[in-house]
Amino acid sequence: MASGSSEVEEQEQERVMLRDRPEWSDVTPLPQDDGPTPVVPIKYTEEFAEVMDYFRAVFAADERSPRALSLTAEAIHFNAGNYTVWHFRRLLLESLKIDLHDELEFVQRIAADNSKNYQIWHHRRWVAEKLGPDARNAELQFTKKVLSVDAKHYHAWSHRQWVLQALGGWEDELDYCSELLEQDMFNNSAWNQRYFVITKSPLLGGLEAMRESEVLYTVKAINVYPENESSWRYLRGLYKGETISWANDPQVSSVCLKILSSKTLFWILSVTVINRIKTSEMPLRL
Repeated sequence: MASGSSEVEEQEQERVMLRDRPEWSDVTPLPQDDGPTPVVPIKYTEEFAEVMDYFRAVFAADERSPRALSLTAEAIHFNAGNYTVWHFRRLLLESLKIDLHDELEFVQRIAADNSKNYQIWHHRRWVAEKLGPDARNAELQFTKKVLSVDAKHYHAWSHRQWVLQALGGWEDELDYCSELLEQDMFNNSAWNQRYFVITKSPLLGGLEAMRESEVLYTVKAINVYPENESSWRYLRGLYKGETISWANDPQVSSVCLKILSSKTLFWILSVTVINRIKTSEMPLRL
């Protein structure tokens, strides 16, 4: 049984209650035990309560079957944050030897409406780790799709960094960062990823080897948007642990003098002062 298409088709059809499905006639649902006098009982929908009652039954019996796997998909559909359901699903995937490429498709559908759910990303990483390098391109494309909607999506960036380090795919990552920064030079997440790439990629030789070209790139960005704090922080990060080199680099001193001598200085300081006042911080000493 594939974990992807058949489950979705089942969900998209007009839903039949589990008690009315012949394949579940042998299972006695296990109701949630809230005690004899619950203070604030949760008013679950009938469908949700029934799915969880049947899930508790198969979970208690440790039933490793295709119908149990299908049931986890229904439970996740109702509540994608239930870590016990996701845990049991992983046990079923392994026991039933399901094609995990189908599982990636299943997770992608669930993530469409729950992209900031920790359980989904944990499960996705587990699947990708099991597939190994075969999952690399799919994972990079998946995170790229998420980031195209939310360019600062924490989970997507974290997952992407894990993929690069665990499965590879560094070849085009610096170009991808440049592409995102062309779209939005103020995207601090893209600057962060760029720094991650030049310091972690086994293909680029490390920070020292990349410093000259990255300083040139960053100086150009600063000249376009001198008020962008992200590019200034990135420039400083390129000299991490080397204060003397930072102070003596003619490219750095040149861009600082250029910005300081321009009319932009007054605007930058004005905005900074206003922001300090708004956050109740002490005003700058000019």
